[in-house]
Amino acid sequence: MNHAAPVEICYENMRFLITSNPNSATMQKFTEELKTYGVKTLVRVCEATYDKVIVEQLGIRVLDLPYDDGAPPPNEVVYNWLELLKSRFQEEPGSCVAVHCVSGLGRAPVLVALALIESGMKNEDAVHFIRQKRRGAFNTKQLLFLENYEPKTSARTKSRFRESKVHCCVQ
Repeated sequence: MNHAAPVEICYENMRFLITSNPNSATMQKFTEELKTYGVKTLVRVCEATYDKVIVEQLGIRVLDLPYDDGAPPPNEVVYNWLELLKSRFQEEPGSCVAVHCVSGLGRAPVLVALALIESGMKNEDAVHFIRQKRRGAFNTKQLLFLENYEPKTSARTKSRFRESKVHCCVQ
C-alpha cells in the first residue's frame, strides 16, 4: 500500500505531524521523521500494529486513541485529544504532536482539524488549511462531522493555546 508522506501542520503555538501507520519495513524511517520534527507525543488513532516501546525509547510518549476507520471520533476520543493538547501546548508551546491513522488521510487529519477549530479557526477554514498540505484528507462523513462540530473549549482555554509567541503556518 502506498502511504502519503508526512506533513507538518502549524497554527498559533501548535505543531502537528500527520503520518500514515508505519510497518516493519518503514519503522526506522518513521522514527527518524519523528526525531527530525521534534515530536514529543505520538497519538495512534488506528489499532496498534507495532510495539510502542520502539518509539518510547526515543523519549516520545505514545497515546492510543483508536476509533473506527472512516468515522468521526467518538466524544471520549475528542475529550482525551483536547485534554492532551491543552497540557502539551501549555507545558511546551510550539512542541510537535504526531498523529497517525492507517493512511494519514482520515482519522488523523480530523483530530488536527478539531485542534484548529478549538483554537478559533472556522470549521471550513480548518478543513481547507489541512487540505492545502494533505490532499484527499477527510471523507464525506468526516466532513459533515467537522462542518457541524461545535467547539468544546471556552475562550479562556483558547487563549491558553495562544499564550506562546511561537507562530508558524502551513508552508
